[in-house]
Amino acid sequence: MGTGVRIAIVGSGALGGAFGAGFAAAGHDVVFVDVATSLVDALNERGLTIVGGEERTTIEVHATADPASVAPAELVAVFVKAHATGDASAMLTPLLGPDSVLATLQNGLGAGDVLARDHAGTPIVCGVTYHAATMIEPGVVRHTVGPTYVGPRAGSEIGAAQRVAGACADAGWPAEVMSDVAPAIWKKLLLNCTNAVAALTGMNAGAEIAEPHVRRLLREVVAEGIDVATALGHGGLDLDAYMREIDELLTRAGEGRASMLQDFDAGRRTEIDALNAAVVREAERLAVEVPINRALVALVKGWERMHGFGAPDGAPELG
Repeated sequence: MGTGVRIAIVGSGALGGAFGAGFAAAGHDVVFVDVATSLVDALNERGLTIVGGEERTTIEVHATADPASVAPAELVAVFVKAHATGDASAMLTPLLGPDSVLATLQNGLGAGDVLARDHAGTPIVCGVTYHAATMIEPGVVRHTVGPTYVGPRAGSEIGAAQRVAGACADAGWPAEVMSDVAPAIWKKLLLNCTNAVAALTGMNAGAEIAEPHVRRLLREVVAEGIDVATALGHGGLDLDAYMREIDELLTRAGEGRASMLQDFDAGRRTEIDALNAAVVREAERLAVEVPINRALVALVKGWERMHGFGAPDGAPELG
């Protein structure tokens, strides 16, 4: 991609902070955009610190809560929680110019559709990343590098995806451009759908892998998702291979807590609508039975309602 490209990171928490820091260290002109003024103030006052292993690296950054205060960017990357995509999309217009590319590496399904609806004519890049990032405190992020897969949304040119992969390469990170990134998105989606089990049981990764009943439940969650993905035409999704990968991930994570369990711990709204609920919506459209995922959605939605998070306006009811 070359150095000196202007990049806007929208959603400057854990993953957005990690990616933005890497892009800045590679020589790009990065601005962080976030509605949380406390985070913006921390970034401007103390910089952004990335923790990797025993190393801590702090860089000076520019952050703002007002996207109209900065110039349009050549790459605008969205890292907000899935349920905040609509609100984030509504504030993107000042950041987009005639040469901009708009990218989402968010979890689940639907973010690319929201961005394309609101910003017709801007090339959209969708993808998934296996970078792991945790915010230790505002402006301090623990980061582990993983692969990233990106591709153009229907109607966009592959060159837009190459711009995103190029920025990753500049940062020294593995990234692959795919003409059809949907199978990669579904693979990550199915892995993330197991997070609901961790949230509802309160189990960390090691506890899940040690309990045979839970491992069987995880297998059933993934099996239903594969049925839906197969009905959509995504081939090559092998249940046994998925379960081996999940076993390896949980074993490595040990005492780590899934992101949805962390949401439960903190009393935050979850990403269930973009994960298991997205599987249920596609299943209903395709007449595929997904009773386990449907039950997980009902339980998580019940928890959200009891914690003050009602159904968003216009959200479809799950029959």
